[in-house]
Amino acid sequence: MSKISVLICDDSALVRQVLTEILNSDPGIEVVDTAADPYIARDKIKKYNPDVLTLDVEMPRMDGVTFLRNIMRLRPMPVVMISSLTEKGADITLEALELGAVDFVEKPKLDVKHGLEDYSAEIIAKVRGAAGARVRALSDRAPVAQGDIAPKLSADAVLQKGHSPRRFRTTDRIIAIGASTGGTEAIREVLVHMPPDSPGIVITQHIPAAFSGPFARRMDGCSPMTVDEASDGQQIVPGHVYIAPGDQHLIVERDGARYICRLNDGPPVNRHKPSVDVLFRSVAQNVGPNAVGVILTGMGDDGAAGLKELQEAGAPTLAQDEATSVVWGMPGEAVKLGAADKVLPLGQVPTQILKLVD
Repeated sequence: MSKISVLICDDSALVRQVLTEILNSDPGIEVVDTAADPYIARDKIKKYNPDVLTLDVEMPRMDGVTFLRNIMRLRPMPVVMISSLTEKGADITLEALELGAVDFVEKPKLDVKHGLEDYSAEIIAKVRGAAGARVRALSDRAPVAQGDIAPKLSADAVLQKGHSPRRFRTTDRIIAIGASTGGTEAIREVLVHMPPDSPGIVITQHIPAAFSGPFARRMDGCSPMTVDEASDGQQIVPGHVYIAPGDQHLIVERDGARYICRLNDGPPVNRHKPSVDVLFRSVAQNVGPNAVGVILTGMGDDGAAGLKELQEAGAPTLAQDEATSVVWGMPGEAVKLGAADKVLPLGQVPTQILKLVD
């Protein structure tokens, strides 16, 4: 089996060196070359035709987003952005994901070498995931690791599995959505079609803490609903969307006749914090048949078991289909478990949600 070929484009010689060492440590990946700026990268893309490009967001001569826009228009390919953990870096990276980048790696502000090495397993996994991603031209758009890998915990580490609620229906509905790789754009595609009086929506998207606030503001700017980064104790009301902060699990609790957001600082679940399984379990336990569960594009299997729990609690469940997913990991695993009542193209998901809550 041929190796995944990678071209690294970054103006920092240190970052080029460290990324090369990390990626070449995986026997299934080969860094074919590096480039200090997009003009050099353009020629090397023609020469090597790499499977994946890693692209720095901020570079001299031509910034990464401008180069990405050119790539996705003229020669679409899987791109993983290398982004600084700043608010400006978050906004630029979210723009890059809108343009078609598959994923991003966080570049630490201090001690870049050791910071990147600490995330070597994640970097390798993201490049591997990108290699199998479905990439569309801009005009068409709507792991092996170094060192120890953290144990993969289930949702039990945060929220014990209990009895599902009594199967009663009320007019208070909640829509629960989970996503990962490719999810920022998939979520946008759903939210732009949800009317302003839709039931409350709770969302867990795998995203770093520095990015969840800018992501929520970006969604608020394009959705008819009001979109916030969730806060602890916040009441869930119709017309509002609540996105899990990037470093805490989002849990839905029932407080008398109300539903509220709870933030939980427990350990990562399925190596993710926030975890979709945690959100879905809480919704299954506290909302049950009054909920709708939706799992969108993403790498791995977080959320698949939780969607099954939602289904078993009487909630209708949806999964994004393979053809429209950037990575059909999470929804694919949910389908394997029989957790999805319907498997739909992304474009049909908002309409189906609205039918279910009508």
